[in-house]
Amino acid sequence: MGKSKIQWTERTWNPVTGCTKYSDGCANCYAETMTRRLKAMGQEKYKDGFDKVACHPDALDEPKNIIEPSMFFVCSMADLFHKDVSDEFIDKVLQVIKDCPQHTFQLLTKRTERMYEFFNFSNERHPVPANCWIGTTVENLFAVRRIPWLAEIKSAPVRFLSCEPLLSDLKDLDLFNIDWVIVGGESGNQARPMKKEWVLNIKRQCEEQGAAFFFKQWGTWGEDGVKRSKKANGSLLDGKEYKQMPKN
Repeated sequence: MGKSKIQWTERTWNPVTGCTKYSDGCANCYAETMTRRLKAMGQEKYKDGFDKVACHPDALDEPKNIIEPSMFFVCSMADLFHKDVSDEFIDKVLQVIKDCPQHTFQLLTKRTERMYEFFNFSNERHPVPANCWIGTTVENLFAVRRIPWLAEIKSAPVRFLSCEPLLSDLKDLDLFNIDWVIVGGESGNQARPMKKEWVLNIKRQCEEQGAAFFFKQWGTWGEDGVKRSKKANGSLLDGKEYKQMPKN
């Protein structure tokens, strides 16, 4: 566990590793690529590869060792709400979150239906901890159906969308109960392009509906539609940075 290069968080915490493909946004999964590298480097946590979901009880207490208040992206290398992660282990993760009120934790899933059922309809309803933000990935029009599940989760202090990699225009969005929207293009040799008009459409709707707008990056394809390095394309939209954070 260490400091993160992801612009919208500060640290990553991975009590779960591994995942399986779920939707179009998974095609060029960065976590899968990173897992291959870490396995090749001999890191024990990633020895079984990416396709095997593994829970790591020995990693549960890691945030307790960080004194400085920090923002943690939970399971950057997995999906906490994957079917192979038990409710009991999710409970243990949430207990650590509750035990660390000095930190803020961000849960991001593509499996929003399970997140909804877990927090709203489990045998003993689990309220979202006061220091836990919950989000879902919305990469294209098909994934827009995840938003209502997220919006209806009770007691969440912040609900957010990660539109990364943004693969299509999302058209008209209902951002009721959505506090924050992150947008980013795909990176890597196989990256699919993101069009400027798609980004501007989301930005406009955030402004109209009161959601904070965070533009992360262009990725491999630039604002001008030219393929180059992610660093060269940068994170400016019409010459400006948009790094809004939600009010909490």
